[in-house]
Formats: sequence, C-alpha cells, structure tokens
Amino acid sequence: AGLLAAGYDYDRAIETLKASQYYGSDPRIDEAIAEYENIKANLKPCDISQVTHVFFHTLVIDEAKAFDGDSDEAGYNQVMTTKDEFLKILDSMYEKGYVLVRLHDMAEMTAGENGTKMTRKTILLPEGKKPFVMSQDDVCYYEYMDGDGFATRMVIGDDGKPTCEMTMDDGTVQRGAFDLVPILEEYIKEHPDVSYRGARAVIAFTGYQGILGYRTAASYSQSPTYEQDRQTAAAVAQCLRDNGWELASHSWGHRDLGTIEWDKFKADCDKWDNEVRTLIGPTDIILFPFGADVGDWHPYQNDNERFRYLKNLGFSYFCNVASSQYWVQIGDDFLRQGRRNLDGFRMWKDIEAGSDTSKRKLDDLFRAEDVFSSNRPTP
Repeated sequence: AGLLAAGYDYDRAIETLKASQYYGSDPRIDEAIAEYENIKANLKPCDISQVTHVFFHTLVIDEAKAFDGDSDEAGYNQVMTTKDEFLKILDSMYEKGYVLVRLHDMAEMTAGENGTKMTRKTILLPEGKKPFVMSQDDVCYYEYMDGDGFATRMVIGDDGKPTCEMTMDDGTVQRGAFDLVPILEEYIKEHPDVSYRGARAVIAFTGYQGILGYRTAASYSQSPTYEQDRQTAAAVAQCLRDNGWELASHSWGHRDLGTIEWDKFKADCDKWDNEVRTLIGPTDIILFPFGADVGDWHPYQNDNERFRYLKNLGFSYFCNVASSQYWVQIGDDFLRQGRRNLDGFRMWKDIEAGSDTSKRKLDDLFRAEDVFSSNRPTP
C-alpha cells in the first residue's frame, strides 16, 4: 500500500489496506487510509497541454571509449548522453517535482456513441508536481557501437526485470545498469514517487539490424542464431511491457518519413510492421526519426496520405522533436507531442548561450553547466 501511494495510486493503496485481514482491528491501517484519503482530496488535475517530453539515445557508459577521437566520436558527442549526465538530469528533475507519466496517461482512444475518439485523461498529482514523458530512440545496439563504451544487448535479469549486458576490457560479459532501462528501474526503486502509477519510458526500435542487440532483421536470416535471437528478443520485449515500458516504432530504416518517396515510405512502414511488430506485439506509438513528421504544425487531416497509412497500421501517438518546453496536439484520432533532445548538442547550446535566457532551452529541467561531462571533446 505504501508503494502504491508513493506512486500516486491512492485508490489501489486504500483498496489494498481494506482487503487486509487486519482491517478494522489494526489502527495503523485506519490511520493510513485516512492519510491517503486526505492526500487524494487535495490532488490537482494537470494540464495535459503542458506535459513536456524528453528523450535520449543509447547512454554512454565508458566515456573514454566513446570520446577517443575515432570517426564515431563526433556523432556520439552530438546525440548521446552519458550515464553520469543522465543521473544528474534525473536528480535535477526529481528535485523540481517532475513525475514520469505514460503517453497513454495523457489521452487514449475510447469508444463512444460517435465512434472511437482520442479522449483526454486526467492526471492527478499533489501541488507542485509536474508530469513528463520520457523516451529513448534506437534501442538496437547497432554493430558500429561495438567496443565504444555502450551496452551490447538487453536481457532479462534474475529478478525478472530488464537489464543490460556489456563486454568488458578483459572480454568478459557482465550484466548491470549499462543503459537507460536498468538505470531508470534502479532510480524508480529508490525514488518511487518519480513514477506515476508505475510509469516507465517509451522505448523505440528501428529494424534494419534488429532490436535490443539481437540481429533479428531478415538480412540476418542465414545466421545460425537467427531464430533464437528472434525468440529471445521477443521475450525481452514482453519483459519490458510487463514492467511498464511502452514500446514504439522508430521506422524500419531510420528514415525521414515525411520526405522520402511514397513507395519507399510504404516499404519502410511495412518492413517495420512485418519484422519488428511481429516481435514486440501491438503498439500505437511512433517516434519519428530525425525529429521529422508527416505533416506541419496544423492538425492531421484524413487527406494526409502518410498519416492515414500510419493510422491504418495502428498508430495513434505521433512524436516529433521540438525545442519548446512543451507541444501537445490532440485531434479526434491522434495525439502529437514534441520531444526535447537532452544530448551533447542541446546542452552545449545552452552553455554557449550563457546568461541569455531567450536561447537557453533546458533551465526548467536542469542547468546544462551542472550536467555536461568534462570528458566530452570540445564541441
């Protein structure tokens, strides 16, 4: 009951206490129920249009390997975040009252007399708490990242929760908090009030090499481990779902779905549907690569052929990239949200801006100067 209440699910906490055999005979139970009822009565509904969304790529675990001057260093420096930076960001956001929520906590498709529509939901939090969504792109552990200080794949830990494997300098493979998923799991265990009713982040996959560090793409079908990789990847994906993580598309080939030719657009969407959705199960979320979109800032209309094609594939939540604090658009059959990249590039732009608050984009979350790793090369 205490854990449920810490995650703002006061109704289930009260139900749990009332179901106890000691309800009515142990005064501590009555006191806890009264406390939760009092807190519940003072909760405030959050403005769904002001929910910010932050995102990351694979986290750098060994900075010396990622920032070693090779041809991949510049890319890592620009779009990656280090583990230490990520933890500092979490600490800052936690201190500022941010609470992690799901995209599906904001709105959901509901059936009514006039058909199925995207309907706003109510997020109730104590005064001073602010909801936010988190996502991570490209959770595939690509081949080019081998030996550069990243996790190599995701696995199911002995505790039944998702964790990561990483190859050490001596060639041994160790399991641990080597990327966002297990790091955030540990953080929520220590700070249960950072997660709204068990919420976790959105995890997005491409498909051209496979997902979660397993070579599940059709191009690897001649590999002797291909079928086993697909089975294992599917099991890990289910483990993510079972632990509250939302799964999403990031296109099959990491393509700009708003500008590629129509035939290539359809081919990419169909490949993702056939090669990735078959492993991870139903999903209605797409996080657009490159922060692109299939429309401008106006609400989607049914004459938008690309939007209609994605809707027919089951997608209802569409996320691009925006540097504004929040951008949420809810239509009859979709939710769109802008995402904020918390990476080396964005942090450095804040540092460059100095005291010019008009150019600083992260101060509502954290001060870039307090987070930015001194091990990064000069941008």
